[in-house]
Amino acid sequence: MQTPLAAWYATHGAVLVEDRGVELPERFTTPDDEYRAVRERAGLIDLSFRSQVRMTGEDRVGFLQGMISNDVKTLKPGNGCAATLLTEQGRIVADLRVYALETCFLLDVDARIAEKFMATLERFIIADDVEMEDLGLTYTTLSLQGPLATQVLNAAAGSVALAKEFSHGEVTIANTPVRVIRVSDTGEEGYDLLVPAPQAASVWQHLLAIGAPLGLQPVGHAALNVLRIEAGVPWYGLDMDEGRIVLEVGFEQAISFKKGCYLGQEVVERVTARGQVNRKLCGLIMHGSELPELGEKLRHGMNEVGEVGEVGWITSVAYSPRLQSPIALGYVRREQWASGTQLRIDRQGTPMIAELTTLPFPRERTAENR
Repeated sequence: MQTPLAAWYATHGAVLVEDRGVELPERFTTPDDEYRAVRERAGLIDLSFRSQVRMTGEDRVGFLQGMISNDVKTLKPGNGCAATLLTEQGRIVADLRVYALETCFLLDVDARIAEKFMATLERFIIADDVEMEDLGLTYTTLSLQGPLATQVLNAAAGSVALAKEFSHGEVTIANTPVRVIRVSDTGEEGYDLLVPAPQAASVWQHLLAIGAPLGLQPVGHAALNVLRIEAGVPWYGLDMDEGRIVLEVGFEQAISFKKGCYLGQEVVERVTARGQVNRKLCGLIMHGSELPELGEKLRHGMNEVGEVGEVGWITSVAYSPRLQSPIALGYVRREQWASGTQLRIDRQGTPMIAELTTLPFPRERTAENR
């Protein structure tokens, strides 16, 4: 499937890649150049792999409160929160963002799982006054990310006051009503923009033109992948799926531990009472210049045969320009969680060393992992 920006990409030299069923720009210039734009100035990113579901009806608040892991009863129009939809076993059906409006919720999810997400919720709608509408083709999600993102947005839309994460409001950009949400997946200041799909190209071009004096440039998904790994942001289908318990992923901000019952709540409470999960998603800095491969096993100890000592596996990899090193996300057993712990990946008799670090990744390398 093509995004509404496909024609613009065709005339501006974008190198495309299929991501979650959508043809998206992998890069416009070089990933390193685009990475620096976000870290130092601002980048504009096509997030057409995101999709929205509108939930309406008089019972929407009570219904959603009993389905997802965070507290939506406290949300006022203009507020939002991160949340997850779980199975009864506490495993992740979807990670989502909830945005409260006067007459509805907007539920923002990965486009690949939007259908599964809606189908799961629909199974529990019995006598509730709740309706859902898939807005996947109605809106295009763009994102402004970087230390100058607010300046670009203000230049395009006038003064925008969204201080709290997930707060949102409507502005006008290029004569188009756009919902702006304060949110970052890069570790920098950021905003997502929900743009009517027919006007996505004109809003995109207007932002690039008005942001050019501030150094704004389009950013592809190769750079975005590096940025979100450095920020410790997991992606569905890579770093999590229905095989993962929510607390293994580090989604504490998406969970209310006071709200009461919801799908999977008993498992979350039981694991919380126990004190910790058996494994969790961790950051890893590689020694050397070689990138690990997705799925490669992490081991502890020096058994050269590799039949014992398996303590985890790799889920995402990238080269970090900031750390001048390959980095990865991966699941690691709790016995090896201490920062600085060295694990190995056995590859043709030559082990690669992966060192545990904090998430998000540090701004610079320490002397120990240089």
